[in-house]
Amino acid sequence: MGNLIFNATGSISCLCEATADASKGSSGDFSFMIKLLKGFKIGGQTLYITSTHISLLIVTITLIVIACVVNRVVKKANASDTPGTIQNIAELVVGMLDNMVNASMGKESKRFVNYISTLFVFVLLCNISGLFGLRAPTADYGVTLPLGLITFFMIHYCGIKKNKMKHFGDMCKPVILTPINIIGELAVPISLSLRLFGNIMSGTVLMGLIYMLPRYVTVGIPAVAHVYFDIFSGCIQAYVISMLTMVYITDKIGD
Repeated sequence: MGNLIFNATGSISCLCEATADASKGSSGDFSFMIKLLKGFKIGGQTLYITSTHISLLIVTITLIVIACVVNRVVKKANASDTPGTIQNIAELVVGMLDNMVNASMGKESKRFVNYISTLFVFVLLCNISGLFGLRAPTADYGVTLPLGLITFFMIHYCGIKKNKMKHFGDMCKPVILTPINIIGELAVPISLSLRLFGNIMSGTVLMGLIYMLPRYVTVGIPAVAHVYFDIFSGCIQAYVISMLTMVYITDKIGD
């Protein structure tokens, strides 16, 4: 009864025929659902390009363009000239992120500031993309799970590099709590990814339901809802996943 959908991001979801029909633009379309745009038969399975992939592509291109523009402006900047708007904004953002990472990681901040800053900006742009008519990529678990897994592997890579085999020995202290400690470690990527996915997905669903109401009922409501679900909640969730990543890493490499 269901079509097995493999997203390029690695997520696997089972969508019934009604969902596939809705994604093709039928009268039962729901704006908060993942749209199936194009399917390819590979190895007996159907791989779909979805609205998530398009949103991710747009977000990625936007970040690359912004990075190239800022890089060009900064390289051309002269110490004797008054900084322009782009340079001021770039310096403000970079300074804010540097301070955030330094406050949480101290002397280790220089090693991780690039990754944490990239994570924060990427997640933030994904979260607020709903303001521009896109379906937030972070409302797809196939996007948030890889982010959680990257953090998970980084945590343990840094722990092993710093403490060698003692990194694994610490999981067995005290011995009686070893199973619980292991479960706690394995739960890190799941908790990180589900927290981000759940918060953004709930906002996406609620916004979709609001837009499905008659227009005369929702006058002014979408604007207020976007401010909360896209801007406020989006910023909070970007900050939370960045902060938790720093906390987990610091816990493993701290003296």
